[in-house]
Amino acid sequence: MGSDRSASKILSKIAAKNPDRRRFARVNVDILGRFMLEDRREYPCQVENMSPGGAAIIAPVSGTLGERVVAYLDHIGRVEGKISRHIDGGFAIEFNATPRKRDKLANVLTWLANRDALNLPEDRRHERFIPKNKLTKIVLADERTYECRIIDVSLSGAALKTDVRPAIGLEIALGKMRARVVRHLEDGIAVEFASIQNQKLLEHHIAPD
Repeated sequence: MGSDRSASKILSKIAAKNPDRRRFARVNVDILGRFMLEDRREYPCQVENMSPGGAAIIAPVSGTLGERVVAYLDHIGRVEGKISRHIDGGFAIEFNATPRKRDKLANVLTWLANRDALNLPEDRRHERFIPKNKLTKIVLADERTYECRIIDVSLSGAALKTDVRPAIGLEIALGKMRARVVRHLEDGIAVEFASIQNQKLLEHHIAPD
């Protein structure tokens, strides 16, 4: 509770220092994901700043003004909106979201903005547990596959014992889950999932085929 109050205070200070004409304070982030344009082409992307109302996205294509975009972002999940302007190396999107969805986005952004400032342990938002089946596999982008053992897991990430150490920031598949390497451990890696899961589905998705 104390950390949540501190995070809210810091986010308020960010908003005060950076008045946003778009009605929402933007927060600098580093979020990876993928997006789809109206022609259903799909591309990788990186969000460099974001608010509950929109985001600045670095992408290989810029789309057209007013074009509908659907994106799947790490930590955030699915968002959609329209391209409001072009920026250097990408575009800005204005979200089409309900007030409830905007509140959820604000909560996630509060965590991301202040995780380092508050010196919070990574992803202790969710209790960690050890799944019944601890053996699974990771698959790299080039489809190389390696067996690994789950040390522990939460609804938002996992610690894995593995002989290989993909680079930090690299996207991998853990079972059927999309994840990103966030830290190297003494005998493995830590990953964050692309979206928050529920425990029943999580245990099913991280199991090997």
